[in-house]
Amino acid sequence: MVSNRIRVWYISKILKIAQNDKNSKFENGIYISNARTLKIGAYVRINENVFLQGKITIGSYVMIAPNVAIYSSTHIYNDKTIPMVLSGSTVPKEVTIHDDVWVGRGAIIMPGITVGRGAIIGANAVVTKDVEEYTIVGGVPAKILKKR
Repeated sequence: MVSNRIRVWYISKILKIAQNDKNSKFENGIYISNARTLKIGAYVRINENVFLQGKITIGSYVMIAPNVAIYSSTHIYNDKTIPMVLSGSTVPKEVTIHDDVWVGRGAIIMPGITVGRGAIIGANAVVTKDVEEYTIVGGVPAKILKKR
């Protein structure tokens, strides 16, 4: 079992994506695709089985619950004459998660989304539109539930 101290060191030094912050916590089973384009602030908590794909910026004081997926691109599916598996991916669109955000268990954040400061994304929500600051969203697709 790898201790959190080693995970934080590895992520901060080897991948160069986070500050060497003893308050950050990265659990087992985090999948990072294209770490060169991932930026993570201080005091971030990323739980197990989180998938981070492509160009993503995560602010400070962010909590990401287990089984969350954050994508900066998707599959091309428009041309019916080409199998989707051979069509490639869309052009990446950066995902930005500002400071003091809580992403609930199993949530999916789609390409190009900006999540405003202090927002909460409910469990299993699928975020297809930007989330304003201090807003709570949930559902499929995610809709505003209330303001904090």
